[in-house]
Parts: sequence; C-alpha cells; structure tokens
Amino acid sequence: MTASCFVDSNVLVYARDSTDRDKQKRAALWIEMLGAAGAGRLSYQVLLEAYSALTRPHRLHMDKVVARTYIANFRHWRPLTIDQSAVDVAWDVQDRFRFNWWDCLIVAAARLGECDYILTEDLQHGQDLDGIVVIDPFQVEPNAVQ
Repeated sequence: MTASCFVDSNVLVYARDSTDRDKQKRAALWIEMLGAAGAGRLSYQVLLEAYSALTRPHRLHMDKVVARTYIANFRHWRPLTIDQSAVDVAWDVQDRFRFNWWDCLIVAAARLGECDYILTEDLQHGQDLDGIVVIDPFQVEPNAVQ
C-alpha cells in the first residue's frame, strides 16, 4: 500500500481484543501491513482513546504498563496533534457531514495528515469525505487497497 491511511482507535483496540478472534486477526494484519509500508497515520486523540479502552475495567482491562508500551510503539506513525487548526477543520466537517464531534476530529486529523483513507468501523464504508474514503477494515483485505 502506498496511499496513507488514518487508523481509528477501534482498530488498535480490536488488534488486542481476543473476544473476537476474526476481528483481532484482521485488525492486527491491517496494523502490520500499514506499519511495514510506512502508510499508517493516527492522532494523539486516537492513541488516548485506545489507551482508555484497553485499560478500562469491565472491558479488556489490559495492564497499564503493557498498554503504554503498545501505544508508545505507534510513535513512528507520526501522530497528529489536535490543535486549533484541527478544531477549525473539525467544525467544517461537523457542519458538512453532521458526524459526532469525536468523529469530526478523526476526519480533520486525516485531512490535515493528507491521508487517502480512514480505517474505521464507525463511519460508512466507502463514503467519500471530500477526497478521503472510509474503509471498514472488516470488509476489505489490507492488500486490496492501493
């Protein structure tokens, strides 16, 4: 894959969630492929959401040290910071698409990161968000995206 792909927190979480082995395998495959190709992008918002979900009681309840190491391994993906310019873009996304606020920040970060795709199960698969296409990682094989 040569195109850049913004990865949502749900993909990071599924890659470590053994309660659904099929989703775990697929998410891990996407992460591995994007990492090897240098095509994965994300934001600090995504990393914080994933850490929270991974360590939350009554969810996966991953050990904090293990979760911190897992999250820290994504530093080489050049996480985007949510700053005022991201907020401005997110407001535009909110007005245009009427998504929930947190998804607007995801789309804004993907746009600022010049990504071609957003990898998430939280938005409509195949939707074109003004040049950024949504991919549901559980509907498409990683090697099918160029």
